Amino acid sequence: MATSPPLLRAENLTLTFGGKPLFENVSFSVHPGDRIALVGRNGSGKSTLLKIAAGIVEPSAGEVITERNATSRYLPQDPGLSGHATVGDYARADLGPLDDPFRADYLLGELGLEPGRTTEGLSGGEARRAALARTLAPQPDILFLDEPTNHLDLPAIEWLEDELARSRSAIVLISHDRRFLEKLSRRTLWLDRGILRENGTGFAGFEDWRDKVFEEEEREQHKIGRKIVREEHWVTHGVSGRRKRNMRRLGELSELRKAFREHQKPDGTARLAAADARESGKLVIEATNISKSLGDKPLVRDFSLRIHRGDRIGLVGPNGAGKTTLVRLLTGGMEPDAGRLRLGTNLDMAVLDQRRDALDPDETLEHFLTDGRGQSLIVNGEQKHVVSYMKDFLFKPEQARTPVRELSGGEKARLVLARTLARPANLLVLDEPTNDLDMETLDLLQELIAGFPGTVLLVSHDRDFLDRTVNAVIAPDETRPGQGYWIAYAGGYSDMLAQRGEAAASRKATTRQTETKSPAPRADKPRNDRARLSYKQKFALETLPGRIEEIETEIAALEERLADPDLFARDPAFFNATVAELEGKRAQHAALEEEWLELEMLREEIEGRDT
Repeated sequence: MATSPPLLRAENLTLTFGGKPLFENVSFSVHPGDRIALVGRNGSGKSTLLKIAAGIVEPSAGEVITERNATSRYLPQDPGLSGHATVGDYARADLGPLDDPFRADYLLGELGLEPGRTTEGLSGGEARRAALARTLAPQPDILFLDEPTNHLDLPAIEWLEDELARSRSAIVLISHDRRFLEKLSRRTLWLDRGILRENGTGFAGFEDWRDKVFEEEEREQHKIGRKIVREEHWVTHGVSGRRKRNMRRLGELSELRKAFREHQKPDGTARLAAADARESGKLVIEATNISKSLGDKPLVRDFSLRIHRGDRIGLVGPNGAGKTTLVRLLTGGMEPDAGRLRLGTNLDMAVLDQRRDALDPDETLEHFLTDGRGQSLIVNGEQKHVVSYMKDFLFKPEQARTPVRELSGGEKARLVLARTLARPANLLVLDEPTNDLDMETLDLLQELIAGFPGTVLLVSHDRDFLDRTVNAVIAPDETRPGQGYWIAYAGGYSDMLAQRGEAAASRKATTRQTETKSPAPRADKPRNDRARLSYKQKFALETLPGRIEEIETEIAALEERLADPDLFARDPAFFNATVAELEGKRAQHAALEEEWLELEMLREEIEGRDT
């Protein structure tokens, strides 16, 4: 099968800072319809490489060649809206003469922003939504997206997933949201220690691939080490041969030693551990019918919950729903308007604030971690030098006197996490702890939470992280949105979705049964007290499973067809028709499953009455 020509080719890119290359001789291409995940540790150069590909930063060497007439748009991590009076003006700023100006307004509406709103006073999340609308509005050939889910709540993340899945643009994507990458990517570029490696599959297989690369490197280094030992033995004890041959072998030995010495091992891993604290009482928090309003807006209404030692509770919901307010109520940081809160005994609380209000940009790392008390801090009852503690969180010794303002977003996240975990605690309150952390640090934070002997309250929009860490989820009641009602679900985020789906199906079945009940029988007609399924309902119960299975097979075939990265470039009309057919099949599948579920519940109810 012929491969379509690339929209963009990056050839032998090198970028050097202070005499040391951040990356060297990096090459890759972007084809129509590509879905590329660009991954790597914080500081590896991912964002810089994305900016070079987008034409925003010049490389030290190499070139980026873009197909003539190919268009691209870049989403920065920190968008600036200055120079634009309204959000709508900003979102429409990059539109060309052939672009639809109403698409920008449509995207803003989907993201919960009014086009006429002033750009002044926007929160970080609102600025990110406006930047997304501006980036997506022209429907370019290539989208370069740097952390598009940062500061977005779950509904916005899930909307963005669907929007990008439908997009015709090729996408190069940086994100620390595993679930987001797994759903959207079909190729993976891994920037590691200045080298770019490529895997022809999506992010779901990245970690296995990465581990195999590390294992192969370790084996190769072991071979080189053994060869050096053999050559050194020859130099010392071998029989002298021709001088020229001896000099050649000495030269080879020198090269082996240099390669072994200069081999750059994988970046170190942070060592996360919470400081030990006394054990709390078995009951940690008991809330009884607590309520809280902001003006006329109810944020929490009539909420009750008991939290015991060892529970790990996740809180989810749209921005503005009241998650932070509920956490403050549960931890005693805010008085409820009504109801009663009881905190358990021996509580030692450590709080990680997502806004990082504690960070003074002019303060040094050393001063921040020690609270200005010299060069040491107490961790688990022992005095520890601040430089040693910084190394546990991947900071270099020379950064001890670096001002906070010079840190990257990921480094700031690790710094706040380091100070939070240094304090003895048996109740961890983590408000968006995953923001700006790389995947390796996220893995370690996940392990820390899993092994933490105390209790955890966790606010997060990271679905994968929630599934891996919590045993209960608190979310707004979707049947009464905006009214301050919250529901606690057992399990992780995926378990919550399953329980919500079952509850919704039950509600629909009950409504359907109520609407289709026969009118009361007339007095002059005999009444049949025994309800039965009609012939049509029985036939549907028997045949629906087979029809559902057939549609599942058809859906799988359509998804396999769309997995071809060259399909859109080869035949755009066929690509669009396939997408439309797939959406129709999915809707049909959902409708048939719902019909079968309602009939099955009705059958069980009738059989229950008959017994």
